[in-house]
Amino acid sequence: MTSNVFIMDNGAHTIKAGYSNQTEPRVLLNAVMKAKSERRRPFIGDQLDDCRDASGLFYILPFQKGYLVNWDVQKTVWDYVFSKEIFNVNHASTTLIVTEPFFNFTSIQEAMSEIFFEEYEVDALLRINAGDLSVHKYHRDRPKELCCLLVDSGFSFTHIAPYIQGKKQKDAIIRIEMGGKMLTNHLKDIVSYRQLNVMDETYVINQVKEDSCFVSADFNADMKKARLKPPANDILRDYVLPDFTTIKRGYLRSLEESNGKSPNNEQLIRLNNERFAVPELLFRPSDIGVPQQGVAEAVVQAISSCPEETRPHLYRNIFLTGGNCNIPGFCERVYSEVRSAAPAEYQVNVSLAKGPTQYAWHGGAAVSQSAQFPEQLVTRDDWEESGFSACSAKFSV
Repeated sequence: MTSNVFIMDNGAHTIKAGYSNQTEPRVLLNAVMKAKSERRRPFIGDQLDDCRDASGLFYILPFQKGYLVNWDVQKTVWDYVFSKEIFNVNHASTTLIVTEPFFNFTSIQEAMSEIFFEEYEVDALLRINAGDLSVHKYHRDRPKELCCLLVDSGFSFTHIAPYIQGKKQKDAIIRIEMGGKMLTNHLKDIVSYRQLNVMDETYVINQVKEDSCFVSADFNADMKKARLKPPANDILRDYVLPDFTTIKRGYLRSLEESNGKSPNNEQLIRLNNERFAVPELLFRPSDIGVPQQGVAEAVVQAISSCPEETRPHLYRNIFLTGGNCNIPGFCERVYSEVRSAAPAEYQVNVSLAKGPTQYAWHGGAAVSQSAQFPEQLVTRDDWEESGFSACSAKFSV
């Protein structure tokens, strides 16, 4: 077993990082942000907590459409993660596990490997998909299961990836161009069109989404209910926006308090069908003109692309990870839609990861303790001897 393993689940929205012997990772925003209140100072990762006024926050993101393209920004964030302030990583004696998206471009893989070996000079590296880490942990917790169908719904897109005996079936992986970023942007559009211009308030509207959205079990019935007036309509709520002086973070008012009045002059937005129409995009991307299938249809299609003898196992082990799975009702909706589309003789079981955002990091901690771990690594000597070809031989993306 390799000691001193540092795991970095490098997501497009947040980085989940920590040593393998920690119980929980530290979660930092993977971005450099600038605020109107403090123009001089850029905020990196969780430095945002020091920001007095996060209205009109400007993000500089390393990832575009799910792929790492802005290396200067990414390196600034990594430097901060490895710095004395946070983890104080001594690279020469550290094995690094870092995640990358499915089907990452070769040029990005090369640049990433080069940065870690040449600039950070790590002792050994494992570059791996976050999905592989999640599935490793899934199988470790359930050793009897042979297959797993992973639904990883993140910031940039949603992947549906079947794994048979721990091996991912590349031909059957489906990607839906719909993730948390798209949901937040859609909510910004709707609120700006109906009530208040919030096009610059990505940070605040992302919190609104996290606090108030849910996945509807029956979209049409909820739409009918949303047309009614209270008390028949229990969906309509007031969301109190933060003013960054007395209210640091916005909150959703309870049903009784949601009367559209603000006694203390707080700024409100009224949320009605937006609460469930926004997450609905994960199941019906065509609602905003994305010509793709939704999560449940993609699950059924991915399983149909696998050999017939594996299908009952895959239907029995549908596993949800990624930040969007935190939206209430997501797991139940996936189950009901897949159950109605799957052949009747198959048992369908959908389970939600415990802590969907951090699950891949915990998977990395499990991988670092496995007996096969040293064989998966590319060491410093391998890199100096054969460069990137050592990585492409060992890492399967």
